[in-house]
Amino acid sequence: MKSNRRNVIKTLGAASTGLALFGGANLVSACGPGKKEQSAEASSEEKAAALFFNISLAQWSLHKSFFGEGLSSWENFGKLWDEHPDKVLQGVLNPVDFPTIAKRDFGINAVEYVNVFYYSKKNDLQFWKDLRKQCDDQGVKSLMIMCDREGNLGDTDEAARTQAVENHYGWVDAAKTLGCHSIRVNAAGNGTAEEVKAAAIDGLGRLTAYGQDNGINVIVENHGGYSSDGQWLSSVIAEVASDYCGTLPDFGNFCVEGGHGNCIREYDRYQGVKELMPFAKGVSAKSHDFDQEGNETHTDYERMMKIVKDAGFTGYVGVEYEGNVLSEADGIKATKKLLEKVGRV
Repeated sequence: MKSNRRNVIKTLGAASTGLALFGGANLVSACGPGKKEQSAEASSEEKAAALFFNISLAQWSLHKSFFGEGLSSWENFGKLWDEHPDKVLQGVLNPVDFPTIAKRDFGINAVEYVNVFYYSKKNDLQFWKDLRKQCDDQGVKSLMIMCDREGNLGDTDEAARTQAVENHYGWVDAAKTLGCHSIRVNAAGNGTAEEVKAAAIDGLGRLTAYGQDNGINVIVENHGGYSSDGQWLSSVIAEVASDYCGTLPDFGNFCVEGGHGNCIREYDRYQGVKELMPFAKGVSAKSHDFDQEGNETHTDYERMMKIVKDAGFTGYVGVEYEGNVLSEADGIKATKKLLEKVGRV
């Protein structure tokens, strides 16, 4: 999971994640869009056309609304998960509606799924066919599935690493059915940097071979530990040496020592993104807090997006809001607005 997915999570608060989260403005007229709505749609398309990239929505941005009290603490999450993964889904929103929510409530027509919301459905082909139909009906493009809780591809224990590789096969199959271009995986492991690097090259290499056979990329996010060292991760991807193995640079996951809220040592995020961009098949625009001018207070988005642009990237940049001050809906909108602003630099 993201850094705050891997550590104890404070009480989330249910009141702010009720059905009023998105407000009455999302009600759609049965008669179709009027002139104002059509004008707004045209304006949105004009804005998108002016950007050097496209905007997608990462499902984790709405994790509080999907999990609800199921994620009141990490301990509670783990207990419920062990009973059955679906038991953690106690929120007011249903993960199966995510593509519709992205398009209807935020005007975003490309999505990035998180596998923990669909864990019990991994091998359910009909489920993925039905979700694909929903996307097609809504005009939404599925980009990737972010995979967690399937083992570490950099595990230095060969048997455990092999199991991790095989655990991801079902997500490659699901991604193929959805029409995604990638699955996002973790290159974690215990040992020295060189030991984990060798293991990650092997694990990623084997999974990438399966992905290539199915036309699906295997991409690695800077996600804590060695993987948050841009030089280390870029060297791993370079040695896998496959067009089907790449990166998902995240603006905020550069803690190489310590955990969420208690990071002892952090890799320079701008240097890290610069090192990962040559292999990027997507970009994750992490956001937490905003100032009065709408700028993200942890990351200089204008500087960061210039790095992305200078790398020649023209694909999708995913909105991934993880803050606690704004509601999830407002945080998503604030991040999208900021990307639209700096995307013209």
